Amino acid sequence: MVFNVHVALTWILFLALFPMAFFWLRRAWRIAINKDFSEVAIKYGESPPNPEKYAPYEAVINLVAGSIALAVIAGVLAGELDYDTWMAIAGSTIWCKFFLSFALSRQAHPMNLPSFLQRKSQDPKAPPEAEVK
Repeated sequence: MVFNVHVALTWILFLALFPMAFFWLRRAWRIAINKDFSEVAIKYGESPPNPEKYAPYEAVINLVAGSIALAVIAGVLAGELDYDTWMAIAGSTIWCKFFLSFALSRQAHPMNLPSFLQRKSQDPKAPPEAEVK
């Protein structure tokens, strides 16, 4: 085996699966079992106003991603997954987990709309506020 960039990146991805699986499964455990909602839908380092509403979704995202990463590790070590298969599964899992967690964090936090758009998003039946001259 010749050591080149391709081999180095393969080893980096494989070795990175270990801490990723650990942290994702630990986060799922903390959310689902310990009821620690401090890591649910984080945006700019803050949890949403009602993190318990989004906790099941975050727990499932982390549990599925961690389980798939653990299965890929086991499959590679057992020699049952060929290179292209485990690289595709690992890469897709990482990207899907990041995108889903990002989307959940943006869904959980209310948007800070400009003032001219906030009136439209409120109750349409409410009378418009008096304009200050």
